[in-house]
Amino acid sequence: MIIDADTHLFEPPSMWQDHVDPADRDVALSMAEDELGYTWVMFGDRRLSLAGPHQPGDVDGIGVFRQRWVDGEPSEFDYYEFSASYSDPKARLEQLDNAGLDASIMFPNYGIGWERPLQGDLRATLANMTAWNRWIAEIAAEGGGRLHPVAHLTLRDLPWLESQLEQLEAAGIRIAMIPPSLVDGKPMSHPGLDRAWAAFVDHGVTPVFHVANQPRPFDEAWYGPEMEGGINPMSVVFIWTAAALALSDLILNGAMERHPDLRMGIMELSARWVPQHLQMMDGGYRHTARFNGEATPLSMLPSEYFARQVRIAAFSYEQPRRLMAKSRDIYMACSDYPHTEGTATPLEDYAAGGMEPGEDTEAFFGGNAAYLLREPAFA
Repeated sequence: MIIDADTHLFEPPSMWQDHVDPADRDVALSMAEDELGYTWVMFGDRRLSLAGPHQPGDVDGIGVFRQRWVDGEPSEFDYYEFSASYSDPKARLEQLDNAGLDASIMFPNYGIGWERPLQGDLRATLANMTAWNRWIAEIAAEGGGRLHPVAHLTLRDLPWLESQLEQLEAAGIRIAMIPPSLVDGKPMSHPGLDRAWAAFVDHGVTPVFHVANQPRPFDEAWYGPEMEGGINPMSVVFIWTAAALALSDLILNGAMERHPDLRMGIMELSARWVPQHLQMMDGGYRHTARFNGEATPLSMLPSEYFARQVRIAAFSYEQPRRLMAKSRDIYMACSDYPHTEGTATPLEDYAAGGMEPGEDTEAFFGGNAAYLLREPAFA
């Protein structure tokens, strides 16, 4: 089975309002056109992200589109017509067939852009996550076991989290995106969050980290003014940092020791940093254990927890064979379809770099993603 570990499912314009609890409709996200005809994801009258013409491999096209908006020129783009197939399960299944793929893991599209702007409003955060989670249950039901939408969760409200995980399990949703960040001031390894990790395991849902506009790992002053409708370059340069920090915390401070069946994934946060980071964790642990008298004893080296419980997506240009040689067979194939920085031909792209489906790449092209999905053969 060949599984694409990172694709995106576009939210229909009224999705949040259609699926939110009636009592929370006042905080539901929406999509609306501005006076120039550009479509925005909105929170009330606040613009959160600009809906653009995503076509695999055409990053410049987004730039040209956004420059027209910056210059005050009217939109020539019908977002609703353009993006309809990116929301349609039948069209997405057809795309899988065309690409030679058996299944795909599907992250939110605009859902990856609103979490940090709404972090001060927990009710709105939970309401809109709930709406997305309800909608993707419908997508999964139409996907015939080939479409695996990713839930959107936070650890900030544990009763809500447990309720969501119960519903996700019933709907067959097996992966959920969470932010790699402090949880109301507590590190992710904090014993008070053990209840959350236990719930993920009990309900068979794997938490994963993915590129998103979530709480940042560095002080906000480093990033400069907010860029409306754009992407902050500092966030891109340090795209992997938050995930590396969160996983180091979970491993070094014993959470993965306490929850050996907790599985975690990393998608679209690059992979080239992993071999060096594994060395740094092992070296740092050995040194401080000797220096401090092993204040936090672990039964394995940090890299061994990572290899046992974490899987990470690696694009073709990251030369995954070299990564595997430097670390372990913990990587997954991905396309980021249909984003502009992604590809519609992932298998051809990997083949050009010497990676093709076969016995020696079974884990890369499907097994490691299936491990996160807790497919029976990899349970």
